[in-house]
Amino acid sequence: MKVGFVHLGCSKNLIDTEATIGLFKKNTFEIINDETKAEIIVINTCGFIDSAKEEAINTILEMAEYKNEKCRYLIVMGCLVQRYYDELIKALPEVDLFIKIDEYDQLWNKIEDLIKRDIVVKSKQKMSKKITEIPKMPMLTQEQFLNRTITTGNNYAYLKIGEGCSNRCTYCAIPYIRGPFVSRKKEDILEEAKQLAKKGIKELIIIAQDTTKYGIDLYGESKLAELLHEISKIEGIQWIRFLYSYPEGITDELLEEVANNPKIANYFDIPIQHIADNMLKKMNRHTSKKQIKDLLAKIRNKIPDITLRTSLIVGFPGETKENFQELLDFVEEAKFDKLGTFMYSKEEGTPAAKLPEQIHGNTKKARYHQIMKLQQEISRKNLEKKLQQEYEVLIEDISFDGKYYIGRTMQDVPDMDGLVYIKIGELQNKNVIGSFVKCKVTQISNYDIMAEII
Repeated sequence: MKVGFVHLGCSKNLIDTEATIGLFKKNTFEIINDETKAEIIVINTCGFIDSAKEEAINTILEMAEYKNEKCRYLIVMGCLVQRYYDELIKALPEVDLFIKIDEYDQLWNKIEDLIKRDIVVKSKQKMSKKITEIPKMPMLTQEQFLNRTITTGNNYAYLKIGEGCSNRCTYCAIPYIRGPFVSRKKEDILEEAKQLAKKGIKELIIIAQDTTKYGIDLYGESKLAELLHEISKIEGIQWIRFLYSYPEGITDELLEEVANNPKIANYFDIPIQHIADNMLKKMNRHTSKKQIKDLLAKIRNKIPDITLRTSLIVGFPGETKENFQELLDFVEEAKFDKLGTFMYSKEEGTPAAKLPEQIHGNTKKARYHQIMKLQQEISRKNLEKKLQQEYEVLIEDISFDGKYYIGRTMQDVPDMDGLVYIKIGELQNKNVIGSFVKCKVTQISNYDIMAEII
């Protein structure tokens, strides 16, 4: 049978999609990219914020239309299912099987029951837990990690080192969906990293909901720096980066490893969410304005060419004009290389949803646009400093008009950061896709750069 996949959500969710593709391949199903020809459609959903939930529901309804044509089974899994299982069962009878995250250890058994016996097993599943509970989720098995099908191309792959989150930020539903933070064993992670290297993967992107928490539950202390060091010894892996490092978890040992290990990108992705102390307290963030500013100064002093990325929330309940101005002033002062902003989304069952002084949607939008306009100016000025600088670039694609090779520097995360464009004429008749080339920056735009081969 032919199986089509629709992936929604973050890179952490992508690994679950890749593992599920691997299960279907192992059981001799054919994976195709055209949902119109699929006999089975699998949708992996996100349920983090309102826009993601809306996208997931619309996608399910869109894919359900194919049941009138080729599709025999529609399967929906992921965060939305974990969070809203009861409601989805009632609202979407078109779906043949819903699989919650806490059932991933039984994932193939449920799919097999549906397909081989032609039974709709929805009624046999457990009822969903209340969102006020923190369920402990089973992690994918080592076999599922090792057998997943990499969907990100031949150059890079995500490497998940932990599941869930224990930070309990008041606005976030992730702990209720994915459970508390659970680390993978170091030996298992290294085994997967070595296997990816043997497949030709050149770059590993280390991910978890909070990578700095890695190892605390297993070894009593953070082992992220040690893990990165061990991964860097693997032959074939040339670039390593880690994402989602919470400020309170960035240790001196981690800074030393990034500063002194040439394989690790000089890149910190630090979600701070706000800078006003009263907002940080309401969000249950475990840091303060002074600690954040001191940390940024410390990182820049230790690693002068560091690239800093952060994420912010505007419109959190009770955010005053003064709080927002404080955040705006901080963005101007900090001059992050990369910055993403979210408008606060009121999530059912989270403590913040019950807070008074909810902010009007139009105010959130205005604050969002103000932050992003400022950041666009900052990003451009930061990029101007790269003019005439030399960088190693990984060539990954060709532009749609066929005029340019497209690549990334070590300081750019795939699908998040800017791109490097190099005129094909300079590399005519050379097979350079997947190769590293030395370039000099010649022009910049808001987020991307033009370069020439040295």
